[in-house]
Amino acid sequence: MIEIGKKLSGRYRILGNIGSGGMANVFLARDLILDREVAVKVLRYDFQDNQTAIRRFQREALAATELVHPNIVTVYDVGEEDGMQYLVMEYVKGMDLKRYIQAHYPIPYLTVVEIMQQILSAIGLAHQHRIIHRDLKPQNILINEDGVIKIADFGIAIALSETSITQTNSMLGSVHYLSPEQARGSMATKQSDIYAIGIISYEMLTGSVPFDGESAVTIALKHFQDEIPSVRMYDSNIPQSLENIVLHATAKEPADRYKNAEEMSADLDTVLSPERLNEPRWQPHSMDDATRVLTPIPEEAVNKTPTPIVEEKADTKVEEEKPKKQKKSKKRKKWWLILLVLFVLALAGGLVAYLSSGGQREVTVPDLAGITEAAARDKLRESGLSAATDTEEIASDEIAEGRVVKTDPVSGNVVKKGSEVTIYLSSGSKTIEMKDYSDWEYESALQDLKNLDFPENHIQPKYEYSDTVDKDKIIRQTPEAGEKTSPKEDTVTLVVSKGVEPIEMPDFTNQSYEDAVSTLTTAGIETSQIQRAEDQFSNEIASGLIMEQSPNAGSEVIAGKTQITLTVSKGVEPPKPIKLPDYVGSSYEETVESLTAKGIEKSQITRKEEYSDEEAGTIIKQSPDSGSDVVIGDTQITFTVSRGPRETESSEQSTDSTTETTLQDLSGYSQKDAENYLKNLGVQYTEATEKNDSVQKNTVIRTEPAAGKALKAGNTVKIILSAG
Repeated sequence: MIEIGKKLSGRYRILGNIGSGGMANVFLARDLILDREVAVKVLRYDFQDNQTAIRRFQREALAATELVHPNIVTVYDVGEEDGMQYLVMEYVKGMDLKRYIQAHYPIPYLTVVEIMQQILSAIGLAHQHRIIHRDLKPQNILINEDGVIKIADFGIAIALSETSITQTNSMLGSVHYLSPEQARGSMATKQSDIYAIGIISYEMLTGSVPFDGESAVTIALKHFQDEIPSVRMYDSNIPQSLENIVLHATAKEPADRYKNAEEMSADLDTVLSPERLNEPRWQPHSMDDATRVLTPIPEEAVNKTPTPIVEEKADTKVEEEKPKKQKKSKKRKKWWLILLVLFVLALAGGLVAYLSSGGQREVTVPDLAGITEAAARDKLRESGLSAATDTEEIASDEIAEGRVVKTDPVSGNVVKKGSEVTIYLSSGSKTIEMKDYSDWEYESALQDLKNLDFPENHIQPKYEYSDTVDKDKIIRQTPEAGEKTSPKEDTVTLVVSKGVEPIEMPDFTNQSYEDAVSTLTTAGIETSQIQRAEDQFSNEIASGLIMEQSPNAGSEVIAGKTQITLTVSKGVEPPKPIKLPDYVGSSYEETVESLTAKGIEKSQITRKEEYSDEEAGTIIKQSPDSGSDVVIGDTQITFTVSRGPRETESSEQSTDSTTETTLQDLSGYSQKDAENYLKNLGVQYTEATEKNDSVQKNTVIRTEPAAGKALKAGNTVKIILSAG
């Protein structure tokens, strides 16, 4: 047995045992050069000096390397190390067709057809290369996780160019799938592989093989004696067209079977077509033809003789001899037929005798499964066989520890009397060395464990956050890598990453952008995740502070993934400017009323007065000019208002002191504007201040006398300003 960890040819590191067969053991290995998993098939130690076994092993490599096909296991390499023969092959992650049938029966008809088409495609290529497999059975047909078929084990495949001596008198392959001609000891042909494919299709449709028995001899006899049971006995819904495929492929006579894999595949193409589902049951024809050839000549035809013509004595003798001659011929024919029948019966009897036990020289290995070692040794002794001194141990999920699992040669095989039989005892449930599933995707690890026969309820995921392992990948496991584990007894715990643990988004409203970035980066958020949006005006949030954020406060944020956007306030939006209309010619009072309705503050309006020919109170000038932009709360507007026509100088002098002007409401005016207004009126003014929380500093609160009071030139007005 090769040790785990051994390197073959310095290239293939052995990782574990996959399985074993009659001649070889198969190991999972890693190709250290191409960094891939491969299957390494190693000829068993007890066959290392067996030249026949070595030739057969090497023939598998030669046969497989000729066949490049997606449904045939690829052979990568062949070698020898320390006298040990090995093949390096494609590793098929999945199960063999035997286990697939057991796990998935009943299999949908369409799936059966698809699997058969893949098998036939591969065997068709082998036959084109003049290679016959000779050992087709579900155990040699693998099916990967994607449902792709891979045919393996061309170890007993032969080239058609080899001599018939290599084929005759050899009962090769599993007896359950053995063709009648092989059971009789005849050469295997393409039709022999077709027969095995027919038996495999039978098993996929029914879940069992058509012929079974207590010994290999019993089963072999059934193959060439018994009619194959109907698949519709197991499932009445199977279409007749699909049963006909099985019947055609498993006909007793090779001449009745499909001529080649392509013909069978073409028949499968339409087997589920509605128009074929109820077609007539298929019947063989070659036996009928043989019967017609051997039909005896009718009695009346044999006894019919010509009427003699008597003319001369000599002629009469001749005529009399003729019937006698015919009778002699008839008798000779009958003897020939009798001898032929006797020969066939003797040949069949000899074959049965040969297969049964070979007389006193050969015996059948008994079935010892499930009994104790002592009982097995006794049973072998009673059968005329000897038990090997040393026993072997093999894991078994079905057989109790210490009981017999199997023998070598296997039960049912016919061997020489006195042959040594090795007993394999159960070591208990199969144990495997745990792989390291770190950084595997959980679904991949789950499927791999199921392929190793772990029940799904023995595989438990456990989830936790991780800053270093991607989401849905394995962080660690129990049992750890390298530990021995029983799939049937132990539970595997896989700790699966939930990814980076998210943080709760804080509320950054009314905080500075710099403080928010500092808080986030301290929590593990990368600066590349933080984006500053274009600043916006806000009536509520002061300039320079965050007014909006995304995601909102309380949301989950994942470091290295979630994008964060912060919006900073530009403060209160300044009022938009308005176009100043043309107020020249308008009443001053109406103009002020119009502007204040547009939002212009009274403190922005200054009144000047001049003599003009226009009616008193009419605006004769404005600044800025009409059409100019005026910003509410900012731009100063000055109107020059007409005082009416100028009178004569004497009358002016006489009336200057008596002319009265109504005092305008100056509340809200700035100190400067109020002063300018009173100067224009020609009145004196004084100023005083008082505290006021609601009026801006140096803004007029009121006047004394109050607005509306009539003033004359020289009067004094007291301006009360806000001290803030």
